[in-house]
Parts: sequence; structure tokens; C-alpha cells
Amino acid sequence: MTPGRALAAALHDLYRQSWRFVLLNGALAIFLVVIVVAGFWVAPLWLLLLAAGPLAAALMHCAVATALTEELSLRDAVTGLRLHWRRGLVLGAVVAAGAFLGGYAVSFYAGRGALVPAAVGVYLLLAFVVFQLVLWPLAVFDLGSPLRQVAADALRTLLRRPLQALALGLALLAVNVLGAAVLLPFTLTIAYTFLAAVRFSLPPTATEAREQWPA
Repeated sequence: MTPGRALAAALHDLYRQSWRFVLLNGALAIFLVVIVVAGFWVAPLWLLLLAAGPLAAALMHCAVATALTEELSLRDAVTGLRLHWRRGLVLGAVVAAGAFLGGYAVSFYAGRGALVPAAVGVYLLLAFVVFQLVLWPLAVFDLGSPLRQVAADALRTLLRRPLQALALGLALLAVNVLGAAVLLPFTLTIAYTFLAAVRFSLPPTATEAREQWPA
């Protein structure tokens, strides 16, 4: 699915299941904000951000369920947490490590006036984020495959459509920046990002598995 169609389909999904995604998105956003803010007083609390991985995986499960079945209940979030908490921990740790290392590298080089390495760092950080947009939906959808194989499939998907994936990533970045400015992360922007990522990343044959999913 093209980025434009994925964004439009995600908006339709969000409209049909809006109140459920408001609750789920809000719960994840509040958890993140509370831990981040509390960590400025007690730094070890930032380790609890790893728990956001399973919560994000549960939300992604709901996004996949919506795309495949056009149905969603709050019980799907509980099912998603039960099925994906281990994988969510791993993926969340990878995201945290990548964001920290990428951000540190960019600030390190930029602070020393090394603009070329800093620009390369920004590009690699953006590529890392775009890769996550492809990886997470596939990791939740294809729970029966090892995560290493899923990551390889995600990389192949990304390499087949790099410009489209980049366009989607930039569009969703703009949505989340705008949402952060008006506190929309507490309502819909994270869920919208996940829905668009699902619509973009899942293969066309995924709809054939709707009766057996989750396997």
C-alpha cells in the first residue's frame, strides 16, 4: 500500500474505533510521560521505560487486529500484551538503545562543529525510525517466526520501497510533532502512527490470514 493510501486507511480505522484507541493511546502516552518526568528526579526510574515496549506491542496488536478484521475490543489489548510482552521488551530495548546512541552521536558531533558527521547521524537515526515502522507491525503479525527472520523480512520490505517508507516516516513525524504541540499524543497520534505503519507494512496476502490470526 502506498504511503498516501496507508495514511488514509489509518484515518478511516481510527474514526471507526476512535474511543477505544483514545483509551489505549492515552494509557501508553501517560505512562511514558509519567516515567520520563519522574526520571528527572529519580534517574533509575527511566529503566521502567522498558515496560513501554510490551505496552506498545499490545497497541500494535490492536492496530493489526483492526486492519485485518475491521473489529476491535479492549480485550484485544490484553491479548496483545499476553502474546507479545517478551517480543515487546526486546523491541523496546532496541528502540531505546538506538534512540539514545543516535541522539548522543548527533549532539556530540554537532556540539563540536562537525556538521557532516552530525548530518549523517541524523540520516541514520531517521532510517532507524523508518525501519521500526516496518518492523513492529511484522513482528506482531508474524509471531510464529523468530525475531531475526522478521527483522530480515522487514529490511527486505524497506529496501523494496525505501522512498515510500521515508515519505511515510516524514509524514508521521510531522503528525506527531504537531500532536505534541497540542497534546494530541494523549488521544490519537501514536495509535494513528501504528495504524498507518500496519497498513503500509503488512503484505497484501495478510488479509488471507485473518481467520487464523493471531496464530
